[in-house]
Amino acid sequence: MSAPNFDARFDRQVRFAALGAAGQARLEQASVLVVGCGALGGSLALQLVRSGVGHVRLVDRDVVELTNLPRQVLFEERHIGRPKALAAQETLARIGGPSRVEALAEHVDADNLAELARGAQLLLDGTDNLATRYLINDFCVERGLPWIYGGVVGAAGLVLPIVPQLGPCLRCVFPEPPPPGALPTCDTAGVILPAVAAIAALQCAAALRLVATPRERWSEIEPHLIELDVWRLESRVLSAARDPECPCCGAREFPYLDASGEGLAISLCGRNTVQVRPGGGARAAADLPALAARLEASGFELVLADGVLRFSAEGKRFTVFRDARALIEGLEDPARARALYDRFLGS
Repeated sequence: MSAPNFDARFDRQVRFAALGAAGQARLEQASVLVVGCGALGGSLALQLVRSGVGHVRLVDRDVVELTNLPRQVLFEERHIGRPKALAAQETLARIGGPSRVEALAEHVDADNLAELARGAQLLLDGTDNLATRYLINDFCVERGLPWIYGGVVGAAGLVLPIVPQLGPCLRCVFPEPPPPGALPTCDTAGVILPAVAAIAALQCAAALRLVATPRERWSEIEPHLIELDVWRLESRVLSAARDPECPCCGAREFPYLDASGEGLAISLCGRNTVQVRPGGGARAAADLPALAARLEASGFELVLADGVLRFSAEGKRFTVFRDARALIEGLEDPARARALYDRFLGS
């Protein structure tokens, strides 16, 4: 069999004048990091590989579950129980093309992000929690690297391309993350595939434009915060400006990057229980009544008493305290406990 003709493979893509042959060549030389390869991250990785991005590094700490399959496009029933990063790599390998896909089944934190992002020109947000997003923002602002924020819950989502020093960072727009439990999550409010696909498409389009555009012309890309609801068929494009008083890109304070991940999830000896604390390097407080109301509305049975919220999910028992600390009974794996914490208490 003769070698594939990549020029022919990307013929229609190159015919798009804004990209052209020069832009396609830049894509094939590019290296990007996708943090998380579940719903958003999997769709992002699929589009990047089909577009011919040269090196796509996937990082995800979780395993495939049955409930992932309706919206996480890289997985099949046979992947259940496998690390998401490795299952995603297997699916993407069947596409062929010039992309080299690297998969790492790891938890991303302040201690390893620099190594995970080594050589990457761009970071893409496929995560499911705000602590990691604020960490990525700190890292990219400190290093001067662009990244694309994206988030989806229910039928709606947000996208914001972030180019340090040329536009706002995440903290210019959202100065502080809300406390744990303050926002709905996919596990409490649900999520549908069309919303995931739409937000991932906008993220990927912004990524391709950044990678295909010479750095000296990045100032021509006007930053916008895009809000989309696919159920209501509504969208808004909001101007986003740098905040000169921003603690991150203005004062260059990086609390999320400076906070070590050590100790955030600790297996309690002999108890089949993991204690999980919120990340971010700052003290947190959980709004337990609001969290209880959201969980109860989603069908969870719970008890809120004496400043402690108790409920069960995924066969595990959660005990959540006012300081946003949680004990998760029924497992000993800190990484798995961290993932469950983010799914049911994070955002």
